[in-house]
Amino acid sequence: MSKNPISASLSMLNRFSGSPLVHRLGLFKPAQAVAHTAVREGFKAGAAVARQFKAVQKLVRPERFAQTTRASDLFDLNVSEEQQMIRDMAQRFAREVIRPAAIKADAACAAPEGFDAQLSELGLAQLAVPETLGGTATEASVVTGVLVAEDLAYGDLGLALAALAPIGVANALVRWGSADQQARYLPAFTETTPPKASVAITEPRPLFDPNEMRTRATIDGDGFLLKGEKSLVPLAENADFLLVAASLVGKGPRMFIVERDTPGMKLVADPALGARAASLGRVVFDDVRLPSHAILGEGVDVCDFGELVDLSRIALCALSVGTAQAVLDYTITYCNDRQAFGEPISHRQAVAFMIANIGIEVESMRLLTWRAAARAQQGLPFHREAYLARVLCAEKGMEIGTNGVQLLGGHGFIKDHPVERWYRDLMAVSVMEGGLLL
Repeated sequence: MSKNPISASLSMLNRFSGSPLVHRLGLFKPAQAVAHTAVREGFKAGAAVARQFKAVQKLVRPERFAQTTRASDLFDLNVSEEQQMIRDMAQRFAREVIRPAAIKADAACAAPEGFDAQLSELGLAQLAVPETLGGTATEASVVTGVLVAEDLAYGDLGLALAALAPIGVANALVRWGSADQQARYLPAFTETTPPKASVAITEPRPLFDPNEMRTRATIDGDGFLLKGEKSLVPLAENADFLLVAASLVGKGPRMFIVERDTPGMKLVADPALGARAASLGRVVFDDVRLPSHAILGEGVDVCDFGELVDLSRIALCALSVGTAQAVLDYTITYCNDRQAFGEPISHRQAVAFMIANIGIEVESMRLLTWRAAARAQQGLPFHREAYLARVLCAEKGMEIGTNGVQLLGGHGFIKDHPVERWYRDLMAVSVMEGGLLL
């Protein structure tokens, strides 16, 4: 029986590591390490190639969650019992899995081995998929998404972004995907190993505006030609597919589903200053040929690009809030424990006032974010609220990160303390567009 490349490589490595010469030369452990790495990478590559998206059932019409419009713009700050259960689960995961892995993940620019398996046990992806397609969701809840994003980012923003980016794509497919697109892609998110995917909007240029994209799509026969470049894309190198924003000539901004290994698409790792654990990368599209059904909505419900951007901004705000809260809690403990001139430095008025200001700003960020999310969930206009939350979280998030470093003094500049990483993460999220969608 002929062997596949992975089996053949394993056989060769096993024979090499079992050779008496290898033991005499003291090369057994290095050979074993090589074999382990080869197996891991080989199966990773094999899984990427083997991932095929096929419709498991025929949908007559797209599955949409019911949305009721309310006359009042008041929002309830109380968390429901179900939301609290989800929060408890997310907080425990952030405390026991994400926070301990954050340092190595930041250095490696990737989530640690086994993280995906632990994440899949939470079943967060299934919360985004309707019951008719194998998920557990019965309604869309932007507020619940904000709470989960905030809690996971409290552990680490980069790993939270890596964990939630695929769910953002699932949310977009539920909101705007056609029946065929939902049947083709959504069931994969309920599997033991959900696909890696993210929303690609940001482009590598200063003062990027999502309403003025240089990535272009042109109608070509019965399909499209996509040309341009995206940056700060989570999970870019290992993505099974991406949801890419482009300006369709003569039509305006549209979203396109681009699967891995599509000819003309190049995925490149491109680590940034912050959010490094999200495996940020750059994606280049050189006249990528896409079929007609690649456009999100496929003529059934054209994707509301403005709403998509606003929902993405709310998601990024939630990540900022969670990280800013982590800075606040850590600096309070540090300043109470740090002694100078015979007393805690928190007794110094300048220090106490700075911490108090951080607390005020975190609550301001949280309330604006929650209000935008609540209006979005109620079906009320939320563009203004999303924009205000985005502006405040970008500005105050960077300020909180800076002040956190200052409060730790020299310790704020070394990796023994997580504040320098949170500072970088808050800087990074302030310039991102997309990546995550509620």
